[in-house]
Amino acid sequence: MIQLVILLFSALALGGAVAILLTRNVLYSAFFLLLTLLGVAALFVLASADFLAVAQIMIYVGGVLVLIVFGVMLTHKADPLNRNSQRPNAVLTNHRSWLWPLVLAGGTFTVLYQVLTRGSFVLLNREMKYQTTVDTIGRQLMTEYLIPFEIAGILLLVALIGAAYLAKPNDA
Repeated sequence: MIQLVILLFSALALGGAVAILLTRNVLYSAFFLLLTLLGVAALFVLASADFLAVAQIMIYVGGVLVLIVFGVMLTHKADPLNRNSQRPNAVLTNHRSWLWPLVLAGGTFTVLYQVLTRGSFVLLNREMKYQTTVDTIGRQLMTEYLIPFEIAGILLLVALIGAAYLAKPNDA
């Protein structure tokens, strides 16, 4: 049953990714990206990486994807081919060639297939048990990785202050 669910979510993620490549409308691509990211988050849950699944949903789906959708919806760009377009938010892309993307995708698939078939996965023979990763990550962030965590926080604070300084009007 679990293998069927894994195959279902894998098909959802791969189908969304293929649909992103095949659609010409940027807004539809964003919606297909939503399907792909949710499929990947579900695969994270099935792999007992619940922290990564929550981070995937909160950061990518909740932040980046919403930013893309708002960017597309708030950008009023007329269709250059049709001046009387009733759909100002329809941003279409022009696919130039299919040769190089297919060569790159085929090469990547070949390399990944070789790695997966020749690898010895010892963990697959063990009995699977569910354990949460949030407690482990929390303990490591507050003990072993406390200094890098604090440095990253200070770096983000400096970047936020710099962005606020650059965004303020010059007359103040």
